[in-house]
Amino acid sequence: MNRKKLQKLTDTLTKNCKNLFRGFDEDNDGYVNVSEWIYGLSVFLRGTLEEKMKYCFEVFDLNGDGFISKEEMFHMLKNSLLKQPSEEDPDEGIKDLVEITLKKMDHDHDGKLSFTDYEQAVREETLLLEAFGPCLPDPKSQMEFEAQVFKDPNEFNDI
Repeated sequence: MNRKKLQKLTDTLTKNCKNLFRGFDEDNDGYVNVSEWIYGLSVFLRGTLEEKMKYCFEVFDLNGDGFISKEEMFHMLKNSLLKQPSEEDPDEGIKDLVEITLKKMDHDHDGKLSFTDYEQAVREETLLLEAFGPCLPDPKSQMEFEAQVFKDPNEFNDI
């Protein structure tokens, strides 16, 4: 398989995954090495709920401080929601959504989400895994990627 084909495959797998780099760059050195890439794909394709929660939390924690703040929630929701034409200020609706989200997910009531808050909320309702936007591949893209990659392992010899 040549580089172009591999790039096309991974683009298909990750097309809806914003901030993919932050989740894959485990040591935060600004590079995704081979081990990080393989581990990231492992989480994408066969990850446990725990691994996916850790990955998504790292993607959502925009400043890397170990918490998802109101500002981070606002930023991610604003970028992932469709704009609706209305007379109302769209930012007000997003602020309301952030407050609703905090009421649902902030179990220790400190005004931000720790991993513990996030984990507890996702365990109670798995739909909250990608509460702030898509960061995992959709099942169709995942199946297409696996079908292509696993049909002939010898095809990777020329990369």
